[in-house]
Amino acid sequence: MKSDFFTYQAQTSPHPLAIEISHAKGSYIYGTDGKKYLDFVAGVSANSLGHNHPKVTEAIKNQLDAYTHVMVYGEFIQQPQVDLCKQLASTFPIENAAVYITNSGTEATEGAIKLAKRVTKRAEIIAAKQSYHGNTQGSMSVSGVEKQNQVFRPLIPGIRFITFNEEAEIPNITEQTAAVILETIQGGAGFIAPTNGYFTKVKKRCEEVGALLILDEIQTGIGRTGTFWGFENYDVIPDIIITGKGLGGGMPIGAFIASFEYMSLLKNNPKLGHISTFAGHPVIAAAANATMNEILHSNLMTDCLRKEQLFRTYLQHPAIKEIRGKGLMLIALLESPELAANVIYNCLDKGLILFFLLFEGRALRITPPLTISDEEIKLGCEIILETLNEIA
Repeated sequence: MKSDFFTYQAQTSPHPLAIEISHAKGSYIYGTDGKKYLDFVAGVSANSLGHNHPKVTEAIKNQLDAYTHVMVYGEFIQQPQVDLCKQLASTFPIENAAVYITNSGTEATEGAIKLAKRVTKRAEIIAAKQSYHGNTQGSMSVSGVEKQNQVFRPLIPGIRFITFNEEAEIPNITEQTAAVILETIQGGAGFIAPTNGYFTKVKKRCEEVGALLILDEIQTGIGRTGTFWGFENYDVIPDIIITGKGLGGGMPIGAFIASFEYMSLLKNNPKLGHISTFAGHPVIAAAANATMNEILHSNLMTDCLRKEQLFRTYLQHPAIKEIRGKGLMLIALLESPELAANVIYNCLDKGLILFFLLFEGRALRITPPLTISDEEIKLGCEIILETLNEIA
């Protein structure tokens, strides 16, 4: 299988972890050789409830028995889609919210950008340097790392960049700006949180000039930071929310959310202003509903903050310069990218899955399932410390 993987499957990185997967359950992934791996990555923040969660699996199986794809998005009334939109709308602290389900987070970014242009009748989008919003052409255009973008230019025009948390650059948002798009916590850049009321000040400026605020909650949303949406920690309400990753409980999904008034603009002038064949797939929507139900009606969100403190307590080592992030969206920052890579590969040998960040090479990504136990947290941290003691 490994030979075929490298021969026939297009690769996205020079050195994939290349575990041959047999099955997965809870906080563990099992190789075909019988080795088990404690998962501190959760499919890069996607497996909110761990692997093969019984309620998610049951929802998928039940929906498979009823029907799968029946029509392009938004034409037929399908219970899983309707339930998911209603649940998501209820979490947005505005009246009359509406939801457009997509196939992924990057597609949700595309939809949010289109919606902002449609609402404001403006073309300029302002994004943050060192940001990441996805890998399609539009999403790359608002992702602020030129090293990642340069070989794919030209991208879409009319994009300007400001520095995250730099208040002096907020006046760059003007009457020409359709929207400002920001990650609630900058992910690829190193889990950088907003400071000094930054979002409140950005939103105030947007309101002054008639621009919209889009917050990318693809990583921070769905309970990972201790509240359902990450922005709830920062005293701001965006005009448009983007979500994905953890919403599907391991299934591929995204969504963008705004007022019903704004969303209604996508159905006329032109009609089919945003359309997708498989968006809101009923099997995936059923999985997302089960995931949301479990997160909203359990103690998992408040437990995120307690588990964060366990990580901060256990991960004490001279080689760890800082623990960044909130809830179960954390990184351990080391001295160098070389050391971080060594730790990741050595921990893998010891049965612990860690991963890299896109743009901060010194980071160890720690984004486990929200369901991870205290004992599993302690075990994983002991493996990290043991590895650091051996190689740091």
